[in-house]
Amino acid sequence: MDKGKKIKVLIVDDSILFREFLSMAISPDSDIEVVATAKDAFDAKEKLLQYQPDVMICDVEMPKMNGIEFIRRLIPQFPIPVIVVSSVSKQVFEALNAGAVDFVPKPDFAIFKSVQDFVIEMTEKIKVASSAKIVQSKPRSGDIVLTKETDSISADKIIAIGASTGGTEAILKILKDLPSTSPGIVVVQHIPPVFSAMFAERLNNSTNLNVKEAKTGDYVEQGKVLVAPGDKHMRIKKEGSRYMVECFEGERVNGHRPSVDVLFESVAKEAGKDAIGVILTGMGHDGAKGLLAMKKSGAYTIGQDESSSIVYGMPRSAYNLGAVDAQLPLDRIAMSILEYLNIH
Repeated sequence: MDKGKKIKVLIVDDSILFREFLSMAISPDSDIEVVATAKDAFDAKEKLLQYQPDVMICDVEMPKMNGIEFIRRLIPQFPIPVIVVSSVSKQVFEALNAGAVDFVPKPDFAIFKSVQDFVIEMTEKIKVASSAKIVQSKPRSGDIVLTKETDSISADKIIAIGASTGGTEAILKILKDLPSTSPGIVVVQHIPPVFSAMFAERLNNSTNLNVKEAKTGDYVEQGKVLVAPGDKHMRIKKEGSRYMVECFEGERVNGHRPSVDVLFESVAKEAGKDAIGVILTGMGHDGAKGLLAMKKSGAYTIGQDESSSIVYGMPRSAYNLGAVDAQLPLDRIAMSILEYLNIH
């Protein structure tokens, strides 16, 4: 967005009370202007053409056409950043898969702090979304054919992945392209509590890997993926020839908990040259210093490139620090990991 220019927002929700609440809640921000509200997808389509908003906030559950179907049909014709508002539900991941750039859980209106946190989070995400790129998914040319060497890749390595805005789909894409014989993988995705477990379950059901939300005492093992729980940091610790994870509360790092830096710095310390670090789409700089520490300790480091990133913030910060060995489009990252594993 141009500096000095307000971000034009369209709010789509079937509840007039929620539309009015949200409009009044975010309008005091000097960078945001709510240009229109809509009660359903058909009303929204007219308002999109009339007001040309920069960001659309959309409810998942709506009459006539739900938010997921609306987004799926809308994005190819009108590539606008969409933030989904939803109750605690797996549907948010369907919305992100359909083309939404982010989501915010609906607040508990009986708790003032819940409402306050919702408004702060929504305001921040509108600003991030306003500069997000809508990356149209391309049809796949075919699944990766695993070679004999790939099937026998070393299990003593560890792969660490960090992401934020746009990361749920990016991580899914990479894990789908990795075989069940992959070394153990640890993941930090900036995501709220409860949703992290849903995210892990979705990855488990959609890939050849065994994916779960991490808890202290879990071991990083071949073919297994551990996802940091929302609102807790995750780090690894070496025990003999194995790596164990610790999940803990603590101060936010770079504004986040879990923080990618916390994970990456522990991987640099405990795994050194036996690690691969991957930093993906997301706003800010979380993970950049940690990835640099990994590179300095001998790890192979990958950063997602600008063209395939929804938000090229975290990968750019890491690249500018000199932390990235290879900057690659999303659809090349899994293959690069496999190629590296085959020769190391």
